[in-house]
Amino acid sequence: MKLEVNFSQSAVIPYRISKKGLEILLITSLKKKNWIVPKGYIEFNLTPFESAKKEAYEEAGVLGSNETLEVGNFKLNKPIGHCIIKVFTMEVYEVLEDYPEKNDRKRKWFTPEEAVEAITIPEIGEMIKELNFKLKVA
Repeated sequence: MKLEVNFSQSAVIPYRISKKGLEILLITSLKKKNWIVPKGYIEFNLTPFESAKKEAYEEAGVLGSNETLEVGNFKLNKPIGHCIIKVFTMEVYEVLEDYPEKNDRKRKWFTPEEAVEAITIPEIGEMIKELNFKLKVA
């Protein structure tokens, strides 16, 4: 009998508003090098957003605003059980040259349309499509 374990993670969609409009920061996954957003397990002493914000620093080398929108959640089936992932926005105010996973991942700014094409998780792609409206970007 396989034991079904349910656990939670949180993710953040890092963004900035430049002269080009809304831009989304994606990073590569460790193993397959797919384009993803920073995410990880929710640490027991942090809120889901604080945990996602910490992942953004560790994995993407970005610092951001504490103002956020929870843009949705989705379920991933992993070998160890079902994972519910809460997804937040984070406006980036600083991009660091040095950060913990600098040598393990690539990072790149995309237009929302490019990000939707590049990202490998369709549910996050759908959330990115709605960001212009939710963030009230012209």
